[in-house]
Amino acid sequence: MDPYDLATRNTVEVVTEEELRDLIGRPVKRVYAGYEPSGEIHLGHLVTVNKLMDLKEAGFEVVVLLADLHAFLNRKGTMEEVRDLAEYNKRCFEGLGLKGVEYVLGSDLQLKREYELLMLRLSQQITLNRATRSMDEVGRQMDNPMVSQMIYPIMQMVDIAMLKVDAAVGGIDQRKIHMLAREHLAGAGYRSPVCIHTPILPGLDGKKMSSSMGNYISVADSEENIRKKCEKAFCPPECEENVILQILQYHIFPRVPEVIIHRPEKFGGDREFASFDDLSAAYTRGEIHPLDLKRAAAEYLTGILAEVRDYLS
Repeated sequence: MDPYDLATRNTVEVVTEEELRDLIGRPVKRVYAGYEPSGEIHLGHLVTVNKLMDLKEAGFEVVVLLADLHAFLNRKGTMEEVRDLAEYNKRCFEGLGLKGVEYVLGSDLQLKREYELLMLRLSQQITLNRATRSMDEVGRQMDNPMVSQMIYPIMQMVDIAMLKVDAAVGGIDQRKIHMLAREHLAGAGYRSPVCIHTPILPGLDGKKMSSSMGNYISVADSEENIRKKCEKAFCPPECEENVILQILQYHIFPRVPEVIIHRPEKFGGDREFASFDDLSAAYTRGEIHPLDLKRAAAEYLTGILAEVRDYLS
């Protein structure tokens, strides 16, 4: 696949496409994504993990920031708790295939003098209202935000500068923070990053993915649970908001050359698809039964996640 097509597949926005094309043509280029340490690595994380793997294949040096201080500021746990989770998350990412990349623990970077001084300089340029708005999609309990959560977006900007990256990857919920970085970093003498945004996928029930709802598949799920969750997943005849089709598009097709839908001969026999678009079109035409689609997604997904469990054991 062409490096630009590889870099942009399964994205919802690139700011800007022209800058990304120029970046791809350079011999050395760095991209990063940051992850707040989490108790469960799930399919929501896998969207950006797959994108980082695409970018690595497209010639980028990849940096993964294990953002323990960000998690602490965003009320995700004590520093000890989030640091332990950061190491576990790193192992999960490696098990998913994100190897041969640079892993950086946030607190190793963010407590240095140069980092702190740049953070203070930038804090003089950004209003409290702008910082609050930038956190609307990513912050916890933003109806009553803490001062710590206003530091969060400024730190994310400084991460980009101190990691010396040319591009930043994140879900579309990161857009406002990334735009702050594009607006202010150049004036401080640092690169204005190309921003690559991926979609925020819904939970298995078609609603917002939430740990309290349990509507997600994690790397810790057993094969049996993965199959059960896929069979119960929201899978309407339409393509829009079809969770099973999204699993195939964002998690399975980036990792396999083709998908085979296994069916008895009396129901038409096996069908092979070399692209997601072909499979999606066949499903929309009613040529693939929802249950067959669910079983195929579960089969491929269990294989992908089994590699993580084997790596962790």
